[in-house]
Amino acid sequence: MRKTIFALSLLASFFAYSQEKTNTSPDKEKQIEGVVITKTKKAVEQKADRTIFDFSEQPQLNNGNVLEGIKKLPGLVATDIAGMMYQGKILDVYLNGRPLNITSNELNSFLEGMPANSVDRIEVITQPGAEFPATSGGAIMNIITNKNANKYLTATYSGNYSFTNYDKFRSRTTNSLNLNARNKFFGWQLNVGQNYRESMLNGDQDVLLHNNTDRIGRGYFAKAGVTFDLGQDRLLLNYDIYHNNNDNYTLSNGIGDRTPDNSPLGYYLRDYDFTSSDIAHTNSVRQEAVATYQKRFADKSQKLDFQFGYTKAYTKFGQDNVFLDKTFQEPFEPLPRYVLGNVLSNNSDMRIANFKIDYSQPIKLLDGGKVSLGGLYERQDYDTESRGLTNLEYQRQTASTYLEFQAKLKKFDFTLGARAENYDISGITRVIKDDAVLERDLTPFNKFKLFPNASVQYSLMNQVYIAANYNKKITLPSISALNPNNVIFGSPNTQVTGNPDLQPTIFDNYELKVSAFDYAFIGYSVSSAKDQVAQIIMKDGKNLYNRQVNISNMKIHNFNVGLPIPFMIFSKPMSEIMKFNFNPDKINFMYLYAGYQKHDIDNLNNKGFWIFNIMTQLLLPKDIKLTANYSYLTPKAGYFYFTADKPFNNNLDITLTKKFMNNRLTVSVFANDIFNGQVMQVYSNPPEGQSVMIRSKYDTRNFGISINYKIPTKNKLAKEDPNILNQTKKEDTGVMQQGQ
Repeated sequence: MRKTIFALSLLASFFAYSQEKTNTSPDKEKQIEGVVITKTKKAVEQKADRTIFDFSEQPQLNNGNVLEGIKKLPGLVATDIAGMMYQGKILDVYLNGRPLNITSNELNSFLEGMPANSVDRIEVITQPGAEFPATSGGAIMNIITNKNANKYLTATYSGNYSFTNYDKFRSRTTNSLNLNARNKFFGWQLNVGQNYRESMLNGDQDVLLHNNTDRIGRGYFAKAGVTFDLGQDRLLLNYDIYHNNNDNYTLSNGIGDRTPDNSPLGYYLRDYDFTSSDIAHTNSVRQEAVATYQKRFADKSQKLDFQFGYTKAYTKFGQDNVFLDKTFQEPFEPLPRYVLGNVLSNNSDMRIANFKIDYSQPIKLLDGGKVSLGGLYERQDYDTESRGLTNLEYQRQTASTYLEFQAKLKKFDFTLGARAENYDISGITRVIKDDAVLERDLTPFNKFKLFPNASVQYSLMNQVYIAANYNKKITLPSISALNPNNVIFGSPNTQVTGNPDLQPTIFDNYELKVSAFDYAFIGYSVSSAKDQVAQIIMKDGKNLYNRQVNISNMKIHNFNVGLPIPFMIFSKPMSEIMKFNFNPDKINFMYLYAGYQKHDIDNLNNKGFWIFNIMTQLLLPKDIKLTANYSYLTPKAGYFYFTADKPFNNNLDITLTKKFMNNRLTVSVFANDIFNGQVMQVYSNPPEGQSVMIRSKYDTRNFGISINYKIPTKNKLAKEDPNILNQTKKEDTGVMQQGQ
């Protein structure tokens, strides 16, 4: 009991002395009588509306691709069947303050193609205010890749090599280079990188389908930014391009009972075994251009921003059958080997244009306050094509405006706002049936909706807060769910289809949270969802069906707690600990996270599940740092329309890091999923049809080395400029503006 009291009491000193005033902006240097003082980044920070994870200084997170790093974040659940959730909230994924507008398998592929060492930090915004689009749903995960620009040309190189050795040896490499500089006229940045990854995927869908996929992924990206200072004002121009080129070689086998109507043997229903070899190729290019004009005033807290952005993303997918062997049963009758050739040929083209205005200024309200307001207009067009037929034409126009007030009264902080959005969504789908093209309209969505938000925070004591939050949000069905081409692999007994009749999901989000010293917290939240979109997998006889449906009503309950424990509480008296000037990067400590989540769905008895995460940092001789991360998610619990047979998370990662050359060179060696326990195995609970066992296993156990070298500037005290690569955050508060 005495140790427990010590641990809780130590929190105040541990975090009060380890940092100065909280600041989420990148490291800054100040010159005081020739001495450079560097503000240390925090690994995890708890804010009233968000949790911030630093990637740039954590080798255990940035030694692979972004998707691998995200899956290690405490409280986050990422699965192939139901996307990403953080502390019970569906995540909308942003990149540098603007939504990616991609989901499902395309999102996973995009994140796999981005090196984690190109990420500065990730902000999970659990309570998006009125300044964020109402379509953010339950929460926002904002991936920030920005770097600083110095007065002199500087460069940072990051490289990574890892390998796996399951059925054969596979390699993965990533490389990136960040250049930045500034002169008296403008500042510029260029960040380029590539990655090559070989990986394996084994999958089972009941006894009906088994597949082994050898995957090769190639990714390239370039991000360029230029900023011009126009007096107090600034003009920022950004251009990004991402290119992924992936090949999948799949050998599958299974059983079925249906053959085409035009079968040469004349059978429609007859049991058979099959073996198939297929090659799938995906080529995607995403480009984004953004122009931002920032008007500044004599009062630094008064701001007016104008931003125009345009995004174009094109994806081409094809699958070729190398051979298909089929054998009928009862009676036994092998058929000649078929070579089907091209079985899938799908293209998609997405174009998004938006213009937004944001204004904020302080106002005299109670003990001080601020008002923010703005507007957004966005147009999205999305077309899909299959074998020359344009089978989806989707259009969305969104016009919105918001008004939000923030005020202080003694120890209270209040936020009250509302966002009004008008949606005009329409489209056409086409299918070929009986050699004829059948056309019909998408279910239209033309509505005006108001989305309020409110929060209150009370300061119990210095750096200890209790907060209550509420907001109403909406999530529009992802285009991949609407898309009739939502197929990533075709097999003889599998049908994967989009659902053009899906309706938007309306969320009411409630949260109560106590946080202390940025790291420690305890909270409870509930999200009440109407028309939640969910994936359904079922079987009918010996055929598999995969589709998307709306759940009329459901609730997601979530309880979570996080607590840091410095190990010195077990070896030093409290009087000595209270005098210690802590730096979390220089001590041994453990960070504990636990969360409980339960999905309440009508007519479905789902059990809740626990999420556990333990991160430990140990300082070894020779200034070597050991970081161990263990995560576990309890099985036998309900996750939407699935029940986990084995834990989604059950893995141990270990990283050893040492810095050289006055901290300019960082070298890390790592081992991920040491015990090879990362596997997804679930049973579906479809509202109709028969249940299916689904299992997928990636080659998650890998070993490797990563390096990061910062070429020094000519002047170590050179002034740093704010980020200019996709700059979207408010410079004085560190609070990201609404992203589009």
